[in-house]
Amino acid sequence: MTVRQSLLAILDQGPCYGYQLRAEFSRRTGETWPLNVGQIYNTLDRLERDGLAEKGDTDEQGHVYWRITDAGRADVRRWLDSPVDRGEREELAVKLAVAATLPGVEMAEVIRTQRTASAARLQSLKSRADSDAGDGPEEFARSLVVDAMVFSAEAELRWLDHAAARIARHPVRTLELSDERPKRGRPARAEASAA
Repeated sequence: MTVRQSLLAILDQGPCYGYQLRAEFSRRTGETWPLNVGQIYNTLDRLERDGLAEKGDTDEQGHVYWRITDAGRADVRRWLDSPVDRGEREELAVKLAVAATLPGVEMAEVIRTQRTASAARLQSLKSRADSDAGDGPEEFARSLVVDAMVFSAEAELRWLDHAAARIARHPVRTLELSDERPKRGRPARAEASAA
């Protein structure tokens, strides 16, 4: 949803063509979230389908300029006025939760491997943050994104330490497959009867 809303918010500043939107998104996020141009055009098509953006003029180079609709402006305002729901799907947490229930998995090693990678990422982000000095709007926008990534990486390391301590206190037990069958599922194929 963030890409969609971000592109729409950029269009709220004025009409843009696809590659221009890609460059603006990259410029405003410090090139921390790479987008391919196909993703841009797919998003624009969905925005058009939903009545939030529309095709406008075409320039002499064949660039089709997209512009925001009134409904799109209202959508941008709702997005900016609403908190972000981070959701409950944390890939690393799910990985550790599943791994902790599998037989033969050395959880300390799984956590150690992730912690090493997370610490290296944190160091790289801190180096990037140090090199992103500047007072211009692009540097400021980039620094906001990189700062958030640094804080997130620091929190991930704290959580990994917490998970390691919990696992050390509570021996991990294998969770066997349940004998209870779900009510839904793919029915067995009927054997073709020979006639």
